[in-house]
Amino acid sequence: MFENLTERLNEVFKGLRRRGKLSESDVDAAMREVRMALLEADVNYAVVKDFVGRVRERAVGAEVSKALNPGQQVIKIVNEELIATLGPAERLNLTGAQPRVLMLVGLQGSGKTTHAGKLARLLRSQGERVMLVAGDPYRPAAVRQLETLGERLNLPVYFEPGVPPPQVAEHAVDKAQKGGYTVIILDTAGRSQLDNALMEELSAIKSRINPVETLLVADAMVGQEAVNIAKGFRDVIPLTGLILTKMDGDARGGAAISIRSVTGVPIKFLGTGEALDALEAYDPGRLSGRILGMGDMLGLIERAEAAYDEKTAREQADKLMSGEFSLEDFAGQLRQLRKMGPLGQLLDMMPGNMGQLARQISPQDAEAQFKLTEAIINSMTPYERRHPDALNASRRRRIARGSGTDVQEVNRLMKQFREAQKLFKTIKKSGMRGLPRMFG
Repeated sequence: MFENLTERLNEVFKGLRRRGKLSESDVDAAMREVRMALLEADVNYAVVKDFVGRVRERAVGAEVSKALNPGQQVIKIVNEELIATLGPAERLNLTGAQPRVLMLVGLQGSGKTTHAGKLARLLRSQGERVMLVAGDPYRPAAVRQLETLGERLNLPVYFEPGVPPPQVAEHAVDKAQKGGYTVIILDTAGRSQLDNALMEELSAIKSRINPVETLLVADAMVGQEAVNIAKGFRDVIPLTGLILTKMDGDARGGAAISIRSVTGVPIKFLGTGEALDALEAYDPGRLSGRILGMGDMLGLIERAEAAYDEKTAREQADKLMSGEFSLEDFAGQLRQLRKMGPLGQLLDMMPGNMGQLARQISPQDAEAQFKLTEAIINSMTPYERRHPDALNASRRRRIARGSGTDVQEVNRLMKQFREAQKLFKTIKKSGMRGLPRMFG
């Protein structure tokens, strides 16, 4: 996420940190680099001009000149002003008479149907009784896609073939009221571009069901075009929030940084992948941290909490720190790690050198290595997984044949396993002093 922009800004910050004092010309030079980095990231020109102006005004004042570390103080100012530009976090409005209707709008291909499923999964986990409504009779696969999501989530999907979408929506509200559902998520039709027919239909739906939220689903990877699309919808239909999708593939960040300032519509969620759990509540502080290469440790902790139960996590942590964990434990750790999401995303959420490392890792290669490791461990007997010392040459040859690999791969895995055991034993002996070696 934001690889290109993060790299450019980190280069600017390195130059600032190296200076003991900052003159006005130093600040101006840094701001020129920041301006170019943001414009190349497809951030709106007016937003860039305003942002750089605010940062410069603070950076040449007493706030920086009296600081013990002027370079670090400028970075702090950049972070604070970026958070202000991104806009405050706002949560879903789930007040009022039930069922509360969430209406998703957007162009074709923006991810409305998929994000209807993601929202439904999230709200159900919060105790809501959710009904999905298929309001797109025009795209051949739209209804079937929503029904498939409903089946995966074990949630009802309402649809009436041959009935205009405004009436489908109205009938769905009536059915949900009678069935005791608390939330309706309406997936509306999209078009390849903004047109009058689309807007008239959406306006008709809105007037009939009065949704508590009208959320625009926009593709972050199209940059400033996403901002223009948001303006187009906002000018016709009052929007209450935005869901920016494909954030995991957005190397520039222009839409995320610009869209709130330009449209005035708050971002409420970020789509970070194809999986149904790849949806994050918007938090400007955490997003700014990722953009500036500071990481998102809170997000990483939340993913870990979702993947691990407390008892298992404590048991595995005790085994790791003792250095006595087995290959069975090792395989369990890998499975839990994969539950947390793609490796590249996890490293990208870590601060400092680990975040930089993420941009050097191919997600496909990492996934292939995970599968290879699992195949090798799964080809061992339960005894071998619990007693790695028993793996003599003949056993290793058998494991290689069973996993479709070669003995060199098995030997490489065993070497990595032994090194991990030694590392955790060292950390236990030296206390937390051993941790810096893990993170460079």
